Amino acid sequence: MMQTITALPQPVIARVQGAAAAAGCQLVAQCDLALASEAAKFATSGVTWGFFCSTPGVAVGRNLLRKRAMEMLLTGDLIDARKALEWGLVNRVVAAENLLQETEKLARQIAEKPPGTVAAGKRSFYQQMELGVAQAYELASRTISASFAHPEGREGMDAFIEKREPPGKRR
Repeated sequence: MMQTITALPQPVIARVQGAAAAAGCQLVAQCDLALASEAAKFATSGVTWGFFCSTPGVAVGRNLLRKRAMEMLLTGDLIDARKALEWGLVNRVVAAENLLQETEKLARQIAEKPPGTVAAGKRSFYQQMELGVAQAYELASRTISASFAHPEGREGMDAFIEKREPPGKRR
């Protein structure tokens, strides 16, 4: 399931209201974006119980700085939403009463973008993360060149040249 999240063409947004521990923390880390209420807490606490959260460690280790990920995995301590934001586990922290609204607002903002462009960009992003720098730039160059040949990209370029709103931006 975790690998499916990054393989989907649509961005997946986690919305965290309470505690996200072990596999829950893994799910948050695996999602493309994450919003949390101020009350949210995160942990990979398996080590406390005698087992290491190795599968959550895959997503946590790829989304946080290495030392932050190891601190979570080795101590099992809870971190609050503000620390999760600071450490890069979540994108935004909002008041609990605004969490649903802010998540939907972010989802709508992304949904207004050209879907082929979003899907290609997401796919390229995750592919290039697994490559060396030279190969990553080669892949990125192919991706952006293909986007200019796609109808969405051509329409966007026409809008830019004609100094009008792009198709993925609405007022």
